[in-house]
Amino acid sequence: MGTAIITDPRHPVAAELEVARRPLGWQMRRFFLLRPLNLVGTILVVLVILLAIFGDLLAPYGPLKPSYGEILAAPSPAHLFGTDQFGRDVLSRILSGAKYSMQVAAVVLLMGVGIGVVLGLLAGYVGGAVDEALMRLTDIFLAFPALVLAMAITATLGASLGNTMLALGAVWWPWYARLVRGQVLSIREMAFIEAARAAGVGGGRMLRRHILPETIAPIVVQISLDVGYVVLANSSLSFIGLGAQPPLPEWGAMITDAQSYVRDAWWTATFPGLAITLTAIGFNLLGDGLRDFLDPRTAD
Repeated sequence: MGTAIITDPRHPVAAELEVARRPLGWQMRRFFLLRPLNLVGTILVVLVILLAIFGDLLAPYGPLKPSYGEILAAPSPAHLFGTDQFGRDVLSRILSGAKYSMQVAAVVLLMGVGIGVVLGLLAGYVGGAVDEALMRLTDIFLAFPALVLAMAITATLGASLGNTMLALGAVWWPWYARLVRGQVLSIREMAFIEAARAAGVGGGRMLRRHILPETIAPIVVQISLDVGYVVLANSSLSFIGLGAQPPLPEWGAMITDAQSYVRDAWWTATFPGLAITLTAIGFNLLGDGLRDFLDPRTAD
């Protein structure tokens, strides 16, 4: 009976196995043809990553170098995105600032995933009092809006990019703990887990070799969706003066500096805002695409 169910092509497990057996070229065509917006998201994400790596090399001017003879110059062939109140080239600052957004996203998500996955695995697998204690701790963090809690932590530690990363990482783990715990609760009763227990596999090896790999796909999807949110949260903290400090060319800090000049020099805030928007859109489109792509119910 079990074999008949698994070999049924309509069964989600059979569909997933069938998709996994397809060649890489077919997998990529399916990803990009499943939703045309997947290609748009991928292009934006790749572009942002390349700018984070090579932005300083591509910048036509020094991002911190003032030019007092070109203060608030409008966009022109010499300065495609214009200049700011110190005559600094806005395009150069945007290109150089990409690395700060990606650095913050990487550190915050590394902290959030690391803490959340460990706590979620323990809560889901051990259960009982451990599960109850860890989930109540998670509820305490979820009771406060993440951005407000991060603001409080950053204000206590002091305004800086490093403290912003620490504060956001400290409030970003509860979603991953919840996600992984739910996955573990559904996985731990499956037949292959029962077989591993019967074979004498210990708890540590069970989590590492059998349960954790089954949670990777939803974690990857959540990470791809969260990058955009982290960039927005970091920019929000910088905008209110709790994140990156001048003269660092971080996008949110650039918008803060441009507040007084928006009416007369719209480009000083518009182009950093577009950079933030396109980054968030790109990672959200990619995350949505990965979620649909990894769902066996959408397999052809």
